[in-house]
This record gives sequence, C-alpha cells and structure tokens, in this order.
Amino acid sequence: MPLSEHEQRLFEQIERSLSEDPKFASAVRQSDPKFHARRRLVLAGVVVAAGLALLVYGTVAKESLLGVAGFVVMLAAAGYAMLAYRRGANGASGGHLRSVGGTATRRTRRGLGIIDRLEARWRDRGDYY
Repeated sequence: MPLSEHEQRLFEQIERSLSEDPKFASAVRQSDPKFHARRRLVLAGVVVAAGLALLVYGTVAKESLLGVAGFVVMLAAAGYAMLAYRRGANGASGGHLRSVGGTATRRTRRGLGIIDRLEARWRDRGDYY
C-alpha cells in the first residue's frame, strides 16, 4: 500500500532532518555490524602482515622459534578474519544462525539431538549454484 502524499512529505522531512544530524549518523554507523566487521578485517590483515614479517625475520635470522611464533600469529589472525567476515556477511553480531523460516539461536540448536541438528543444517543450507 503506497503512502499518501502527506505521509510521503512527512517521511522526506524526517529523512532530511536525520541526514543533517552528525550524531545520529555516527550512532547508526557504530551500530552497523558490517562496519565493525570491515574494521576487524582490516585489523586482521595488518596482523597477518605482521605475522608474515615475523615469520620471514625468524627464517632469515635462523630463529626457528620466532618463525613458528610468526606462523601462529598469522594463523590466529586469519581465523579472526574469517570469523569477522562471517559475522559481517550474516549481518548479525555473532550469536545467531540464519535459517529459512527465520533465525534460530545457537542455544536452541544445542538442545536438539545430533540427528535433528544435522537435519536442520541440511534444511537451512544455502543452495549456492
């Protein structure tokens, strides 16, 4: 059902007033999960680069313990990046799983048996082809 002319004007007026408010814009940006996920991805990329530098330095300096530490740092940062990407892709803050009929929290899924969880995963899978 389309908005009436009066409602449309009110909507545009509210939209203009909200767009001019910098506090509101920053509050909306701060609550956006994709914004936080992007920031986490950048941070993880920097840490992966630092881990790679540590790995190379450990190899050149023939300090195997330093090279292993660099690899572990890279691995942890890559895991953090994948987690941030998944959270940003889902648009959730991390506590929910997406399903066809709506959202189901992990807590409710844990209460199910293994067969029920597998069937729910099969139903909720995305057909990506």
